[in-house]
Amino acid sequence: MKLVRNVIVFDAAELTAESSFWAGIFGGYVFEDEAWHSVVDADGEWRIGVQLAPNHVPPEWPHGVPQQVHLDLHVDDPRAAHEEAISLGARLLQPAPDLDSDEGHQVYADPAGHPFCIGWGHPSQETLAAFVADRLGRRNHAGPAR
Repeated sequence: MKLVRNVIVFDAAELTAESSFWAGIFGGYVFEDEAWHSVVDADGEWRIGVQLAPNHVPPEWPHGVPQQVHLDLHVDDPRAAHEEAISLGARLLQPAPDLDSDEGHQVYADPAGHPFCIGWGHPSQETLAAFVADRLGRRNHAGPAR
């Protein structure tokens, strides 16, 4: 499986607090949607996703509530990635409506039951670079985001 990108996704009840923290760690930026924030590092690489989970219960490491994080693995060939993941012991939890679509994802569980996604087509390196440049251009004209 040739990865195009991997993105760690955190559930959070407070999107801004979580995404701002990770943007600070990576020296990057937060791009916000209503229920999703993307953290892009200083080099323009998408590193962290934060999805809204209003009833999120924080982990109590190491012996309490389990950690709640999953990986998003982005690939060019979803069929080949699916076959490889299954052959390695993954279990398909949520299939995509159409593996031949330009963009999509499927949800799997690893052998221990940890969820992860294999996605494709969202977004290409070029599209991501244009998105970041556009958003940073708007942000620079509007002043710093808080």
